[in-house]
Amino acid sequence: MQNPELDIDRIIEDRRTRIIVCCGSGGVGKTTTAAAIGLRAAERGRQVCVLTVDPARRLAQSMGLSSLDNTPRLVDGVDDAADGSLHAMMLDMKRTFDEIVEAHADPARAAQILANPFYRSLSSSFAGTQEYMAMEKLGQLRRSNEWDLIVVDTPPSRSALDFLDAPERLGRFLDGRLIRLLTAPVKAGRPFGRVLNAGFSVMTGAVTKLLGAQVLRDAQTFITAFDTMFGGFRERAEATYTLLQAPGTSFLVIATPEPDALREASYFVERLAEERMPLAGLILNRVHAAGVSQLSAARSVAAAETLETMIQNEGEATASPANYPANAAGLTAAALRLHAERMNLGLRERRVAGSFMSAHPAVPVIEIPALPEDVHDLAGLRRIGGCFGHTG
Repeated sequence: MQNPELDIDRIIEDRRTRIIVCCGSGGVGKTTTAAAIGLRAAERGRQVCVLTVDPARRLAQSMGLSSLDNTPRLVDGVDDAADGSLHAMMLDMKRTFDEIVEAHADPARAAQILANPFYRSLSSSFAGTQEYMAMEKLGQLRRSNEWDLIVVDTPPSRSALDFLDAPERLGRFLDGRLIRLLTAPVKAGRPFGRVLNAGFSVMTGAVTKLLGAQVLRDAQTFITAFDTMFGGFRERAEATYTLLQAPGTSFLVIATPEPDALREASYFVERLAEERMPLAGLILNRVHAAGVSQLSAARSVAAAETLETMIQNEGEATASPANYPANAAGLTAAALRLHAERMNLGLRERRVAGSFMSAHPAVPVIEIPALPEDVHDLAGLRRIGGCFGHTG
């Protein structure tokens, strides 16, 4: 039984689709695929913003931009016949965190938070901050209603789905026992504060020895200033999480026909099902077609061996440049062996892909053929986008 065929054109032409999330392991062409989807949608009349969380420069280069930052940049060269537009941006997690603080705290409190060393460390290096800020930025873009389609290019590797856990992870951190203990001395003026402060002083003393008095004071100051904002963080993250589960969102898993990539794809498919996220299907990228399938790999190798034997029997004289027939035979033998290699590669890819499809028979799949060179401009993105329609 064959898997259903994935029709990406149908997804991007459906005006109810507002968010497309591309996820997959590293090195499978995820960023390029996200860019191709964005361009295809823009040239079909959508107002598109492509958000990448991957710091690589591939997205900017393929779209003819010198660089990307936390502000959406208009991409030139998009065919405007359909009245669409394409913007692209790269997530800057610290800048996004700063923007949230500035937007949801009064100026004095915002300045206090932004200048705090503990906050600076948290906003630039705390585990999970990038994924949480990706949720925040996606929510900002969606709430702005400036674009009717947002394409998200997630980070490579399994962390691509860590943003699903980001709200809970940040909540556990800010609600955690250590953080509350750190803030206890600051709040000791409350009823029974003296008793509590006496109890916490032992803990505070131990933490001070471990971290240093200044780090402890910075943490206490930050948490106290940040405490009133945390509810808003959690509410927005939960709203974005709900948005990702809504019918207007489509998740696309990107993979190449290789064992490691398809194992990661299986993980993504299963995780999305657990989270009740709307999976649209799998894009099987860089597939090698067999070409002239009437000529099998075995027959091709046998023919090459026959030609090579004939050349050897003719002797070294036939190898001179002037001897065209012998040279032609040599070139033919090399072409036959190349064809055999391609056929064998295609067969291996079919077997590997077949294992995934057998394990996930209901997942729609579309194959994108391997291109002879890397994609580095809009023309290359259009070539990929030309494979997105239903072919059945």
